[in-house]
Amino acid sequence: MPSDEGAGTTPPGPSFSTTVRVEAVPGPALLVDLTRLVGDTGATVVGVDLVEMASGSARVDVTFHAIDRHHVDRVVEAINSAGHHVRRVSDRAYLYHLGGTIDVVAKSEIRTRDDLSLAYTPAVGRIASSIAAEPAAAWNLTIKANAVAIVTDGTAVLGLGDLGPLAALPVMEGKAALFRRFGEVNAFPLCLDVDGADALVEVVTALAPTFGGVNLEDIAAPRCFEVERRLQERLDIPVFHDDQHGTAAVVLAALLNASRMTGRELRHLRAVVVGIGAAGHAICDILLAAGVEDLVAVDRDGVLRPGPGLPVHQAELLPRLNPRGVRTLSEALVGADALVAVSRRGAIEPAEVAAMADRPIVFGLANPEPEIWPDEAPAGAVVATGRSDLPNQVNNALCFPGVFRGALDGRATRITPAMLTAAATALADTVSEEERQLGVLIPSIFHPRVHERVAAAVRGAIDDADRRTAPPR
Repeated sequence: MPSDEGAGTTPPGPSFSTTVRVEAVPGPALLVDLTRLVGDTGATVVGVDLVEMASGSARVDVTFHAIDRHHVDRVVEAINSAGHHVRRVSDRAYLYHLGGTIDVVAKSEIRTRDDLSLAYTPAVGRIASSIAAEPAAAWNLTIKANAVAIVTDGTAVLGLGDLGPLAALPVMEGKAALFRRFGEVNAFPLCLDVDGADALVEVVTALAPTFGGVNLEDIAAPRCFEVERRLQERLDIPVFHDDQHGTAAVVLAALLNASRMTGRELRHLRAVVVGIGAAGHAICDILLAAGVEDLVAVDRDGVLRPGPGLPVHQAELLPRLNPRGVRTLSEALVGADALVAVSRRGAIEPAEVAAMADRPIVFGLANPEPEIWPDEAPAGAVVATGRSDLPNQVNNALCFPGVFRGALDGRATRITPAMLTAAATALADTVSEEERQLGVLIPSIFHPRVHERVAAAVRGAIDDADRRTAPPR
């Protein structure tokens, strides 16, 4: 099996969620003792269940989060060393994905010969003929109005790099499951083994008749910029690169609430964005559109400035950046109100962040290790990360289900900056004043109405020029 060890400094988390079946020596405090044994290894216990009692023994399932596979081995060794016996070790991540995470399910049952004739031939021939005569009818008579293609070439899978399209499949399946759960959108993973932007654009264009929208995912920069632009020029359905625009919308939502919490206004912020790839570029774009006037962008070579070889997507930002002419990251952070980092651990030193303004806003969004851990931020800082096991996770899943729900229902032909800003504002406004006083910047993905509110905001922000003539369903 390929190595999948976590970083040694990463806290225990669900990536290495494990259940062990223990044949245990009975005792008056057995469950408490097992919890302590596992906890003493540094693992996080999330469940201890007595399965059955047998003569002279008890079978107990212990579920815990570990750091990596070596950590799981240490937990097993600790339990065995205490006189118990681990009979089985179950890797819950692999079990969860066994056989895939999605299915295709028919909306109507086929129980009789008449049902069969309606679902397929001969009745379906009338439907096909109607669409041939009037293509717009496909929006009412097929899955198209509620179908999204999740497209990747596997060149930038999560934070793992160029793993290829096959390895990207479980990620796209998971995304499809989230589309369905939170937006009631039918989404299909399309992991394409293609070479270059031209081939990617041609394949997606050929597949487009099936879909009402395209979600680009895990495509490396700068290819992702070109692919999105060219597809949107060729297609009359929304094309949305979630790694860019989904991230940007959630960052803006969090920044709106962080500004409210600290008594700031966006237009007066001194803001710094570190990491100007796909996400960083979109974050800069949406912050500038939202009114931030003093924004410094920093990439691996330092503060963005004119020069040979500067990527097109970065050059496009330059005229709107760095009004004070700072030259280094350290200089940019002195007195800065907000830092948004989408780079990597080690890109920023905690000492540099200490020079920010009082009650700074610090978003360290790298995974699995943020650029700045919450306990490394200055006292009083308002902090967000990209981790699910820490408060205020900047999670794209807060955005894309509602964005596509609203775009599909509103028959949008593209996703516009106004629609993204509306989504971000809806996310921010879902957090109450009482919740902000508790340090909450963005709502839970399980908030009962968050995706509905995002969808409504997006639908309301569709300009008539970006809406197809057929009325919303």
